Amino acid sequence: MKINGIHHVSALTANAQKNVDFYRQILGLKLVKKTVNQDDPSMYHLFYGDEVASPGTELTFFEIPMLARRLDGTNAISRTGLIVTSEEALAFWEKRFEEKGVKKETASLRGGRPALKFTDPEGQQLFLTVEPSVQDGAKPPVHDEIPADFAIRGLGPVELTVAEADKTISVLTSILGFTEKAREQSNDGEIVTIFESGQGGAGTEIHVIEKAEGPVERSGRGSVHHVAFRVADAEELEKWHDKIAKAGFTNSGVVERFYFKALYFREPNGILFEISTDGPGFTVDESVDELGDQLALPPFLEHKRSEIEQRLVPIK
Repeated sequence: MKINGIHHVSALTANAQKNVDFYRQILGLKLVKKTVNQDDPSMYHLFYGDEVASPGTELTFFEIPMLARRLDGTNAISRTGLIVTSEEALAFWEKRFEEKGVKKETASLRGGRPALKFTDPEGQQLFLTVEPSVQDGAKPPVHDEIPADFAIRGLGPVELTVAEADKTISVLTSILGFTEKAREQSNDGEIVTIFESGQGGAGTEIHVIEKAEGPVERSGRGSVHHVAFRVADAEELEKWHDKIAKAGFTNSGVVERFYFKALYFREPNGILFEISTDGPGFTVDESVDELGDQLALPPFLEHKRSEIEQRLVPIK
């Protein structure tokens, strides 16, 4: 029973079309599933990933129109990493960001790897990091302007900024089985403690920053809603449910999401964690070539398709 890395990261946007314009057209990610928030089908839930929707490559967004802007603070998922496979790829993106007017910082090191911080148009905090190895079966997303060798290949480290780091670290290590890999000082003078899971590598890491003073983040556009961790299958997820419950955490119980099964709970600083199965995956109802073309609904929402489609603004 183990965590095999990051499954997906889910964030917030106020405008689905502008979100697609950036993540598909500028970053070159594939829109692998255009669906709705299963808990509130009036809003889109967009999933971006690699060409074949491999587990561990999905960055997702809930659309909440008229959402206020995020106010920075602690007790939040403060930055999401994305993987490229070489320093040449990182240089490509640095140039592309300059050409496309994407706000970025000077390239630096994070966890011993070259990294490039940038933000999307709504202030979502992201960074590219170099990780030469990618999971078996993963394929770079196809994009006319982005060579396959330079494409974004999946999720990298996820950064948490918390008021009381020891409490979050205890959950990561004692409950979820992460191990401490390194501790370093960032260019901003912050101490970053790096934890990894599974076989290790950028796509398995959580980076924890303690910020004891200052306000708690006010969620809004550009915020991250939750981070999900990978487990093999439903049988293992049931065991995780037992472990989380026995540790005293209020949790959702196992939730059927059709594309995967999920378990949700909050760690002591209030950040929402999810544990999710790799399967059945996003090709359960669409072929690889069809992914993201049409509005996909799980079977338990299909009878409401007409009503749901009437509420959504079509995405080009």
